[in-house]
Amino acid sequence: MQKESDCIFGLRPVIEAIKAGKQLDRLLIRQGLQGSLYRELMALVRTHNIVYQIVPVERIELVTRKNHQGVLAWLSSIEYQNLSNLLPMIYERGEDPLIIVLDGISDVRNFGAISRTAESLGVHALVIPEKGSARITADAIKTSAGALHTLPVCRERSVVRTVEYLRKSGLKVICSAENSGQEISATDMTGPLALILGSEDKGISRELTSIADHLVNIPTVGTISSLNVSVAAGILIYEIARQRKSAK
Repeated sequence: MQKESDCIFGLRPVIEAIKAGKQLDRLLIRQGLQGSLYRELMALVRTHNIVYQIVPVERIELVTRKNHQGVLAWLSSIEYQNLSNLLPMIYERGEDPLIIVLDGISDVRNFGAISRTAESLGVHALVIPEKGSARITADAIKTSAGALHTLPVCRERSVVRTVEYLRKSGLKVICSAENSGQEISATDMTGPLALILGSEDKGISRELTSIADHLVNIPTVGTISSLNVSVAAGILIYEIARQRKSAK
């Protein structure tokens, strides 16, 4: 449960936070809210493409019973980056982009561990969906050993459209799969690349596997064939880094 101390509430405080350039991680708005301040808030929400949920008042009062005026928000712990700005900059530096797309990774500590590995092995950015992803909390930042303060994170409305954009931008798209595809050592993972990792329970969505260039798997010999997603991420990212180094 999120704490009252982690959030801001009230129409005017949230409006002023947005106007001051603060990024909101999450915004809850009470059903049936009306009035001029509400209209001002919603205009800002649309202008800044802020993710929000319309909820019963009871949902807000699980967090605070103070004078919230039907609005409750959490500020982002990091500043999200724009992928369409970031990608050209990587190419301009003469580097092959390496982007990790997290399709619904919901465990905060897995997210932090993946971020730590990604930053240490040269990943340029993480892509996460606006909804259905682990939120970047103090626990995530701690698990990442601070990597989330330096590794760009891009929060996108549609992961499928984002992956299609990456393909059109020259990136090869590879999906991690447990029981199908080639072994990672037999797959060419050099050049511009987007690696997709799936959620802990559902894996990668069918929409994403259908547009991938390759499915890859990590060979195992034990009785437990599935790996924790952060462990799998570490193996895959290391193999990509190894191949890139060997290709130079």
